[in-house]
Amino acid sequence: MSHPQINNILILGGGTAGWMAAAAMSKFFAGQPVSIQLVESPELGTVGVGEATVPVIRQFNRYLGLDEDSFIRRTQGSFKLGIEFCDWLQPGSRYFHGFGDFGAAVQGVPAHQLWLRSQALGNQASLLDYCFAAQAARHNCFAPPPDEPRLAAIAAFDYAYHFDAGLYAQLLREWACERGVEHLQGQIQGANLDPGNGDVASVGLADGRTLNADFFIDCTGFHAQLMHCALQVPYCNWSAHLPCNRALALACERREPLTPYTRATARSAGWQWRIPLQHRVGNGLVYASDYLSDERAERELRHNLEGDAIGDIKRLRFTTGHREHFWYRNTLALGLAAGFLEPLESTSIQLIQTGLLRFWELLPSGANPASVQDEYNRITRAEYERLRDFLILHYCTNQRPGSDFWRYCREQALPAALAHKIAVFRDSGRVPLYDNESYSEASWVAILTGQNIMPQHWALQADQMPASQLVQLLEQRRRDIAAIVSKMPSHEYYLEHLAAH
Repeated sequence: MSHPQINNILILGGGTAGWMAAAAMSKFFAGQPVSIQLVESPELGTVGVGEATVPVIRQFNRYLGLDEDSFIRRTQGSFKLGIEFCDWLQPGSRYFHGFGDFGAAVQGVPAHQLWLRSQALGNQASLLDYCFAAQAARHNCFAPPPDEPRLAAIAAFDYAYHFDAGLYAQLLREWACERGVEHLQGQIQGANLDPGNGDVASVGLADGRTLNADFFIDCTGFHAQLMHCALQVPYCNWSAHLPCNRALALACERREPLTPYTRATARSAGWQWRIPLQHRVGNGLVYASDYLSDERAERELRHNLEGDAIGDIKRLRFTTGHREHFWYRNTLALGLAAGFLEPLESTSIQLIQTGLLRFWELLPSGANPASVQDEYNRITRAEYERLRDFLILHYCTNQRPGSDFWRYCREQALPAALAHKIAVFRDSGRVPLYDNESYSEASWVAILTGQNIMPQHWALQADQMPASQLVQLLEQRRRDIAAIVSKMPSHEYYLEHLAAH
């Protein structure tokens, strides 16, 4: 495969985004006459103290050929079956978004529709009783999906990871450099544009060096030194829908069990994350500065740590939204340089990964026509919008009393696509899915029902099964899940066993 328009790639910025790009590009262009360089400043550190992911990260690691056990050991990682949401509906409420479904459909009828009908028949079981990931998480159990023939029918599940983002970047750096990526260090000073076509021609460093390339990947975080500073690509601001604009990150000692899930707890003007790693817990508070001062936010975060703080607190200011163009001229933006969606559903690394995959899928063998970039930007914009709507859903359906922040979130005007989703679900139990959705119907159902949006009706097809057969089916599924979970090791035991080999 020939790519005459790309002979030299320069990646600006390291961290998770930069080294994911470097590793993936070196794999994609293996055997091709394409040189890849990455330049980063040794003075810039990472933003967070722990990273949570979604299951697609496993596909990325498999693509590179990274061994899972070694990866977990190198990154001080743990496993993730989903996210527990505490106090989001109202104080004291809890629900779980698991990586999986609620059981196989029966004659085309989704499992949650069968559950809705069973409620009218007197079934007292929660929908989460039929979610394998939720039940394993509830008992702090973990093992990869067992070789159990019944599992696909009763409730399929998947998993992701928690890990130290700095250690993951280090692992990827070693992997990429072993395969020919040239690692440069230097402070990026600015970019030079081609006066003829407006492309980026080169990048200047503070020490006087000039770096030339055919194609550039901007991974310089919120600074977006190419997309914003050099190319002046505008930013689409979504603060009206997602008003949180600041975050604090702080690690602490672990006192609670090593849970196989992330926890997101609603706070006075935002929410707090808990990401359990082997050697510590990553914590952070995402909040809206219009409703909570920086000083009060720090006190709130420190007050709710489970153990003694480790290291210094890290502060982050952001504007939710994205660049109007993600691929512009000869520059591709990834990570924070492309946009920011708060980490409520752990989608930051997912967007890096899908951005890279989409680039490869659309990259033509000859010169890049404008239509290809337009298509890349159209699909990526749609992906961001669907993720935005999924995040808004957590906020707009709250019933938390006495808070201006939560009242604003509840009373905001919703994007039309999200309003339609909620209305259709209320009326029929169905979730309309659009192109470029990142989440399945089961994920939407988990948040909708967790936030107490309950359908008034169920699908008519669910009435075709005799009532006694329906009750028996669901009860058998619940028992099968409990039986398999009872045989699983604890999450902590599984990690200890992994570390010993």
